[in-house]
Amino acid sequence: GDWSSDVCSSDLLKKNLRIKFKRLRKERYFEVKESFFNPLISFLKKNYKKKINLCLYCPINYELNVMKLANMLKDNSYYRFLLPKITKKELDFHEWKYLSPLKLNKMGLMEPLSNIRYRPDVIIAPLLAYDKNKNRLGYGLGFYDKYIKKNKKKYNMITIGAAFSFQYYKNLPTNFFDEKVDYMLTEKGLFK
Repeated sequence: GDWSSDVCSSDLLKKNLRIKFKRLRKERYFEVKESFFNPLISFLKKNYKKKINLCLYCPINYELNVMKLANMLKDNSYYRFLLPKITKKELDFHEWKYLSPLKLNKMGLMEPLSNIRYRPDVIIAPLLAYDKNKNRLGYGLGFYDKYIKKNKKKYNMITIGAAFSFQYYKNLPTNFFDEKVDYMLTEKGLFK
């Protein structure tokens, strides 16, 4: 019942799950078809009547390739693409024009060159695993969790986890710092 020992056992389980799901994603990765994103595009059209600040990510380590979505929407001025940028140990979202150059940050992640920041309406977040309660297992640095906790309610943002269905885990260990996503997008559809 000691809080700190619960956190330690939860952290150890998360660490082991990260190893397992990194390996699984590498073994079972596949390039998604454009049709993968159709449920999401329908959802966005139905729920947003104004220009959408849509946050994507540059896939690394066999993450689901959401850049296909950017390719599908590139000619639609209704969408403004944002990409995450890490500044002062915090996540921020900067404008990115389709196919404009990116730079490698100190952590080995690709970031936009732009210094124009926007608040996302919709964040599509990468993950290693997800569960039936919309918990998301990230890489353990907490960048997305901190940003979502600080801004979600204030700005009414929608968060969507993007993953392959084989990244499902029945009950992920969570703690106070973890933030759920609103929806999950897999090859089986968009789920609330």
